Amino acid sequence: MTEVWILGGTGRSGRAIAAELLRRGIGPVLVGRDAGRLAEAAAGPRPAGAGAAGGLRTVVAGSVAETAEAIRRERPAVVVNTIGPFIETGAPLLEACRPSSHYLDLANDLAAVAATLGRSQAFTDAGRTAVTGAGFGVTATESVVVKLCEGRPAPRRVRVDMVPSLVVEAGAVGDALAGTIVEGLPGVAGGGRFQGRRYRGGRLAPARLGGDPIRLVLPDGSTVTTASMPLGELMAAQRASGAADVVAASSEAPSSPLVRAVLPAATALLAIGPVRAFARRRLAAVRFTARPKPREHSWGHAVVQWPDGSTREGWLRVGEAQAFTAAVPAEVVRRLLDGEGKPGAYTPAALFGPGLAESCGGEYRLEEPGLARRPH
Repeated sequence: MTEVWILGGTGRSGRAIAAELLRRGIGPVLVGRDAGRLAEAAAGPRPAGAGAAGGLRTVVAGSVAETAEAIRRERPAVVVNTIGPFIETGAPLLEACRPSSHYLDLANDLAAVAATLGRSQAFTDAGRTAVTGAGFGVTATESVVVKLCEGRPAPRRVRVDMVPSLVVEAGAVGDALAGTIVEGLPGVAGGGRFQGRRYRGGRLAPARLGGDPIRLVLPDGSTVTTASMPLGELMAAQRASGAADVVAASSEAPSSPLVRAVLPAATALLAIGPVRAFARRRLAAVRFTARPKPREHSWGHAVVQWPDGSTREGWLRVGEAQAFTAAVPAEVVRRLLDGEGKPGAYTPAALFGPGLAESCGGEYRLEEPGLARRPH
């Protein structure tokens, strides 16, 4: 079959990816739990100039297990997984896809990205492609690293920073996002489940959550503070560069001295199962109000240092981060359908190079390092 299934087709990401696929002339199948919401999403308006909207097929599946069974039965060409926590949903869906379908997800938590990349040989043997991290954080930062390292030997150090600018829709956090935040790093080498991570000497090692804060001056002149977080960007940057020492940071990370001081004690409590379950339920119920994006552009950033002391810095400028998170998987799907993929498991720029981000509206800016950062 040549069908493209979007799992979580009624969610914000699912709807946005569907619109991007339609812009590329690909009519997706929307998969979800609620038949009414699926029908509403399938009948929603197409982008301007794309013609009539109706007619998208839907598949109702009440659980991840039911979804996996439907994938085995109907064998779509590509499955786009937008359902978190990806560390929980990824394994059964990857196993269902492996014999006959390419797989793609939006994970940027280190545990889920590592788990999918760990299945590379299985997908190679099956002649299928799995792509993880096909969203803003992993794609934007990894793409800058690949761009900076083109044609050069492996660097000694890399730091990547993601600086998203998001339009926030009103609503609840929800169990998927709450689970991603609360469940920590199950199965990730190099430290405890509720510790941060970085690469030292080519291996994952413990790191302080919210550590290595720096104040970045963005190319537009505005400033943000970023601090380290154990995100999928960390593994993507290390694999893309081969660097021995790597730090991944985000402007969304807690960076104030007070919060950083209490984080170790707060996260230690999450090791207690009932406490973790309670925290997940409470966080899922938290509601937030709509707010506009804080700045015009989102930025992926990297500083790369080689053993000879030479250093390069680069930026990738994109628009609103959620819009980029919709464009990347749609473009990856198009390329997979056109036969441009390779068997195995990859992050986006590792598979398609830095040009992928440009095809999704990104613009690179390469420059010498500024004075606004300190060594990591």
